[in-house]
Amino acid sequence: MRSRGWAGATPSTDEEAISRILSAVDEEVAEHGAAIRLADVARRLGVTRQTVYRYFANADALLIASAMRAANGFIDQAVDHVNGVNDPVTAVVECVAFGVENLSGDPQLEGLLTGRDGGGAATSLTTDTAISFCLTAFHRFDVDWELHGFDNAALRELAEMTLRTVQSLLIDPGQTPRSGHELRRFVAQWLGPAVLYPRLASLSVGRHDARG
Repeated sequence: MRSRGWAGATPSTDEEAISRILSAVDEEVAEHGAAIRLADVARRLGVTRQTVYRYFANADALLIASAMRAANGFIDQAVDHVNGVNDPVTAVVECVAFGVENLSGDPQLEGLLTGRDGGGAATSLTTDTAISFCLTAFHRFDVDWELHGFDNAALRELAEMTLRTVQSLLIDPGQTPRSGHELRRFVAQWLGPAVLYPRLASLSVGRHDARG
């Protein structure tokens, strides 16, 4: 791992470097709000901006990663929540519902998604960093994604669609916000068919080839 500075205490792994960068982000946000600059994070760590760029493309990526890490170990909780679930529709629906129910009201994430803090621009949950977090969770689910027709590209698109759904429901929960069974019914009805599509498409192609 290449790095410079770190105030004389170079991280031993990339994971440690990322953790320390995000801790510096948390400190910057606590002191100055969400309008942080990558240069300020680098200065706090005693490294160059290029060192931080190696792990995060921009300030938005830093903020999303920090917010998701700060949500009480959200990824671990989401994985535990669907432990033992093999059906991809059930797993994704529960993932969306869990995200909406547990991230709603988080002040840092809400400020990022709505852009209310100091009039700054809203941040998307579909950055590469956020999608990587979602994929990490998906790969830990007890779902055989390949069996259900998902290659790497399709799974990444499913992660993006899952995050888009969560972001939409967080920003605009509707006149009567859904929760519990009603939230899960709503997500299953409209997102469920998209989860089933890759396998249905592959089966259709297989039948067509068999008729040849």
